[in-house]
Amino acid sequence: MSSLKDRKRFEPSEVEPRIVARWLESGLFHPEPEGSPAENFSIAIPPPNVTGALHMGHALNGSVQDTLIRFNRQLGRRAKWILGTDHAGIATQTQVEKRLVTEGSSRAAIGRAAFVEKTWEWRAEFGGTIIEQFKRLGASLDYEDERFTLDERYVKAVLKVFVDLYNKGWIYRDNYMVNWDPGSGSAISDLEVEEREAHDTLFHIAYPLSDGSGEVVVATVRPETMLADVAVAVHPDDDRYKHLVGKTVTLPLVGRELPIIADEYVKTDFGTGCLKITPGHDPNDFEIGRRHGLPELSVIGEDGRMTDLVPEYAGLPVAEAQAAVVGALDAAGAIRAKEPYTHTVPFSHRSGQRIEPLISLQWFMKMEELAAPAMQVVKDGKLRIHPESQSRRYIDWLENIRPWCVSRQLWWGHQIPVWYRDEEVYCGATPPEGEGWTQDPDVLDTWFSSALWPFATLGWPEQTPELGAFYPTDVLSTARDILFLWVARMVMMGIEFTGETPFADVYIHSVIQAPDGRRMSKSLGTGIDPVDLIDAHGADGVRFGLLAMSSTQDVRFSEEKVAQGQALANKLFNATRFVITNAAEGTAPAAAPQTVEDRWILSRLGAARADFAARVETFDFSKAALGLYDFVYGELCDWYLELIKGREFDDKLSAHLLHVLRETVVLAHPIIPFVTEELWPHVGGEGLLAAHVAGDVVAPRDPEAEGDIERVIATVQAVRSWRDAGGVKPGAFLAARIDGLDDDLVALVARLARLTPVTDDDRSPVTVIPVRGCQVELLEGVDPAEAAAKVAAARKSLAAEIARAEGKLNNPGFVDKAPDAVVAAEREKLARLKAELEAL
Repeated sequence: MSSLKDRKRFEPSEVEPRIVARWLESGLFHPEPEGSPAENFSIAIPPPNVTGALHMGHALNGSVQDTLIRFNRQLGRRAKWILGTDHAGIATQTQVEKRLVTEGSSRAAIGRAAFVEKTWEWRAEFGGTIIEQFKRLGASLDYEDERFTLDERYVKAVLKVFVDLYNKGWIYRDNYMVNWDPGSGSAISDLEVEEREAHDTLFHIAYPLSDGSGEVVVATVRPETMLADVAVAVHPDDDRYKHLVGKTVTLPLVGRELPIIADEYVKTDFGTGCLKITPGHDPNDFEIGRRHGLPELSVIGEDGRMTDLVPEYAGLPVAEAQAAVVGALDAAGAIRAKEPYTHTVPFSHRSGQRIEPLISLQWFMKMEELAAPAMQVVKDGKLRIHPESQSRRYIDWLENIRPWCVSRQLWWGHQIPVWYRDEEVYCGATPPEGEGWTQDPDVLDTWFSSALWPFATLGWPEQTPELGAFYPTDVLSTARDILFLWVARMVMMGIEFTGETPFADVYIHSVIQAPDGRRMSKSLGTGIDPVDLIDAHGADGVRFGLLAMSSTQDVRFSEEKVAQGQALANKLFNATRFVITNAAEGTAPAAAPQTVEDRWILSRLGAARADFAARVETFDFSKAALGLYDFVYGELCDWYLELIKGREFDDKLSAHLLHVLRETVVLAHPIIPFVTEELWPHVGGEGLLAAHVAGDVVAPRDPEAEGDIERVIATVQAVRSWRDAGGVKPGAFLAARIDGLDDDLVALVARLARLTPVTDDDRSPVTVIPVRGCQVELLEGVDPAEAAAKVAAARKSLAAEIARAEGKLNNPGFVDKAPDAVVAAEREKLARLKAELEAL
């Protein structure tokens, strides 16, 4: 214990590596697969990309999950935090291709087998980066059982799922409209597409009627796609064009005759009310074409260039083709109007390039049968999504779900287990026997394999002890942007292949924005590296700060909150150092209340513990963190340690202080694990605090002691405010009559407020301070006129500030337009100002 006495402050850079090593050596984070899921507690980490490094989202979610894991471990449950990384098909392949370019090579030059081998080498070199960074954060993950979505056991699970769904007819191959990403050279799913605003030109183009009786005019922002037009559609109730249905027009520049058809999809108020139909390059046209049995022509290829459908444009990039087509139409006199047009356009979230809707031969998965039970578990309350507003989004998406394009034109990933030979098709977990078979070159969408994460990581399809002990898992914590990409698909796959919902609760955490409200991004220069923050403030400070600033809405990053967490760790360290420096040698922790303040701190400790448990169990991590701060900083350090000053540190007080500190260290451990683990042996703890079972026993409250000390605190605060406002010297003691408090409470007030209690002094008071059923009559030390003037000035200043704050908050323009965090800060400021005014 002497070593702690000699240390002036908590030094995270020295303590954290040593503590992590002890945790890992203990094997504590790798629980034995015993008992049932009801007895145990488990979380499957959202697997970070193997390409990744720790970013702010990882740090926040890691802090959330580790708080849950450590809290439940304290309750005596075997807690397994399932660890692993995702092979991240497109992202990883892109990184390896970039490296090949720097080496003067390419994917095509070395071939598929060599490229896959290069990618495994890349994973071995960089794949462990984020795992080590999670250790820096203090994440108590099961590092001994790290999984990877391309490891041998995981591949077995993926293949079984694909083959089973194929055999049920739910996975099929078809020529269908897909989102083609020219940047990655692959189809991507609807959920990987983001809409961006674009400013284009809307061209009005004349299509002459084939019989020479006139023309119809269509409007389009993509005139280059007209080369693949197969029809013109009008609304069946549009009186302007009813008589034309069944006739044909001649496609300009090409000469192909196109039928005029009627379809209710056509909007009569867009453009001219005539819609060119290009099933090969527009998803809505594709659906119209299928309804009417129209041909499906493609004029743009998967390489983003024009096909040879119209030879004179073959090989041109799309932008050049558009210019050439517009020039030819102008020369032919076919353009009737041009106008600026602002609309949203799909872009790839992966590569950033504009999506080309193309008809492509791909693998698809039927979703309706899987979606129904995934919706029902939410409606029945078997799966709870927090906050509740996200449940509605989840159900809305599932109610309108479409087939999922699960194939990707990549080399890195789970190659589709289908082989072809002449007209034969074979699907199986192992290759077919015989010669002449060729495996489908595509791989599965990364989200397909990720959808099996909660159960495949535990050994499924084998009925392993781990699966029996830890599945279903308890909680999934994630960001809202993958509620559909990942969460809903895990629910569907979990129910289909295990018969159970893969988790009971889904917590959707906030997104931490840059301080200026923009998204955090390296490319924007707004990113903040959590590892840099750990270096500056310690892991405990970062964990506390991120949890304190979290909410159900997006929030701006606040380094002040991180600094607040660092201050909390230091405060607890220094409080422990103070106690063990003064406590009687050899004293064991034990609750031994002798005075009202001793009873009060036990009661407040019990209240803090109950509040913390309630906040964690309802995923209110901000209030859990800030409530912990208020107890440690306010009630324990600012009040209790001040209230006991002057008392002799006998065996009973020493034991009581150590007990309070020991229980406080236990309470704080899930959020600030490093400083608490360091302090644990100094407050009588045995072994590792991370392994300590605290149980869920809540100390009984003591309303009498709480009421007494609340009056003491209120009285001290009122006197201190008066002293400050009156300019009384800080060290000066003032004679005072204190009425309405018991003698032991009077003594506490007198010491903390620097008063000299008198009972036989009949002087008239210069000031009377009434507080909650008692009053303090100051007999000296304050000139009434001067004090009153200073108090009046302070009240006037506070009243003016309150009026300004109320004015802003009563202004709808401010409340509606200002960021939520700014409005919340203004409300907090108003509450603080009113409290200060009330104290005066």
